[in-house]
Amino acid sequence: MTTYWQQLRRELPQWVEESRTVSQDGEVASYIPGLASAPKDALCISLFGIQGEQVHAGDCKLTFTMQSISKVFSLLLALLDSGEAGVFSKVGMEPTGDDFNSILKLELVDPGKPFNPFINAGAIAIASLIEGETPQEKSMRMLEFIRELADDPTITWNEEVYQSERDTAHRNRSLAYFLKDNGVLQADVEDTLEVYFRQCAIEVNTDHLARMALVLANGGCNPQNGRCYIPKHYVQIANSFMVTCGMYNASGEFAIQVGIPAKSGVSGGILAVIPGKMGIGVVGPALNKKGNSVAGVHLLGALSERYDWSIF
Repeated sequence: MTTYWQQLRRELPQWVEESRTVSQDGEVASYIPGLASAPKDALCISLFGIQGEQVHAGDCKLTFTMQSISKVFSLLLALLDSGEAGVFSKVGMEPTGDDFNSILKLELVDPGKPFNPFINAGAIAIASLIEGETPQEKSMRMLEFIRELADDPTITWNEEVYQSERDTAHRNRSLAYFLKDNGVLQADVEDTLEVYFRQCAIEVNTDHLARMALVLANGGCNPQNGRCYIPKHYVQIANSFMVTCGMYNASGEFAIQVGIPAKSGVSGGILAVIPGKMGIGVVGPALNKKGNSVAGVHLLGALSERYDWSIF
């Protein structure tokens, strides 16, 4: 292990404990009942390097659902299934500046398609592009894709979170029916939402996120086994969206303060990529007002400044 990684291993526990203290400034997501019981002050980070390096610190036995982090991989799977033309006929390529579950731009802007695949409306449209005869088949293809990238065949859904997502998804149903009325969504609304709720409820840990991020950091290939899963151009698309849209409507602030592609979820997870170097998985369930892990963002900011991670 190089001096760089030795230093990371030595210093990381202290960075985690310092960032853990800011968890008190956030709140665990309670609008999805299945997420409400997460430990507010938990914090863990896993870092996986291109040369096989691994460093972990914090509460790394904690599991959590992917939530919006899954949007990175549903986008990639949809690109593999439908190509760029198919994907971008349904979603745009621009950030919105609005909340992730906003319906505003769908009504105000012609032709009424979602601005990008990372807002909820965009992710619902993307879910409709995953190939499969039934919602179950589509969901299983998404799960198998995650299992491959994370190198763990035991990954599955958290059924409690899935049920609570489905039972409380009034805003997402509104978005889906609006997309249907606009002609963006061709498939059945409830079938499409089934796929979307299932992908959000896939349960992982920070090691899984770091392994998936490592594939993206390595241009779509797993550097450990040499297998390539995603064309490099599609990885570039996903990384670009993470920079511009990945941290909800705090993406610009995150780009300035941290400077690496990242995608967050309301379970407190963050997947982050340092292209050509490493993949990172973080979880801290207490969220700030923008829906991002307050301790996770603080930790990534501190580490980026300390180790000069910014890609800019």
